[in-house]
Amino acid sequence: MKGFEVDLTRLRGGIFHFRRQKEDLRLGGIESEGDEKMDVWRLPISASLRGKLISAGYTSVTSLSSVSSANLAQDLNISNSEALNVLKVASHSGGSECLNENPSIINGAQNAWDLLHEEESLTHITTSCADLDGILGGGIHCKEVTEIGGVPGIGKTQLGIQLAVNVQIPHEFGGLGGKAIYIDTEGSFMVERALQIADACIEDMSEYNRFLRKDCQPCQMKMEPKDILEKIFYFRICSYTEQIALINYLDKFIAEHKDVKVVVVDSVTFHFRQDFEDMALRTRVLSEMALKLMKLAKKFSLAVVLLNQVTMKHAEGSFQLTLALGDSWSHSCTNRVILYWKGDERHAYIDKSPSLRSASAPYSVTTRGIRNSASSHKRIKMM
Repeated sequence: MKGFEVDLTRLRGGIFHFRRQKEDLRLGGIESEGDEKMDVWRLPISASLRGKLISAGYTSVTSLSSVSSANLAQDLNISNSEALNVLKVASHSGGSECLNENPSIINGAQNAWDLLHEEESLTHITTSCADLDGILGGGIHCKEVTEIGGVPGIGKTQLGIQLAVNVQIPHEFGGLGGKAIYIDTEGSFMVERALQIADACIEDMSEYNRFLRKDCQPCQMKMEPKDILEKIFYFRICSYTEQIALINYLDKFIAEHKDVKVVVVDSVTFHFRQDFEDMALRTRVLSEMALKLMKLAKKFSLAVVLLNQVTMKHAEGSFQLTLALGDSWSHSCTNRVILYWKGDERHAYIDKSPSLRSASAPYSVTTRGIRNSASSHKRIKMM
């Protein structure tokens, strides 16, 4: 569908070219802005070394500041002299020059009163479920990273698609009038489902329009489902190296599409559970990725939504379900929402947030999308 799917050939071609094996990863030069000048693909070293750095989780110059040459040589499978040379080049590239180009690091203080007004003016993306919006303080927050996790079948992908549609609700209907980026790592995105939810969203806006203007002629709704689908930029990711490369590329992409107001990653977990044996390396790579997503959310005033899977954790002599990627990852997001079954009904629970109190609310997954819970939308019991 025209305008809907953004093919990764641009990533694999002139901007990014790499193979799935991490030892063959190659990253071409990318013109970037702001603090991206500190990223490793800017370093004047060979393409193969840049590829090894990215594959090992060293995606920015700052990530090299505290590593020894011996550890770097081991991580990259290179000689110690090569590692020393990389660190020397990185120290020159990420030193005082970067500080001079970013005086806001030193002069960027804000007073708390301004911060309060900034928080009060934050925009939200509705989930189409009033109860869920209620515990979220109006919906999914822009300028923040929200993690949403739960068991299979609980509705994570449905919620992700709903947000990609709802972010496009026009300003006159209380929306953001934005566009969405949907990063699909599992192949779970359903374009037919997106079309259903888009249809329902337009019907809801038409009904709202008639209600507001019941005493006069209602305005003609100009939006069509095709318009909504064309404003969802879809990326299909097939490996963790592609995922890293795409996250690094988003700064440039969003700068060219400034009306993007939500980035959905479905799921952030998948490839990092499949391809990693070195847990320390995985933690470092994930931390770098989370930091970049936080910067994107702040820089472009958009919402980042990371869908997560569950895993088993042994605690106090028993196994318990918990969100994947471990305890260190749990600190990487601003808000954490856990979706779970309570009997036959779906519930969402605010597990962590600096501004929202812990609370839970029921919701339903219907043919029209995410909606308030109702008895007719409860879980179907399987024989």
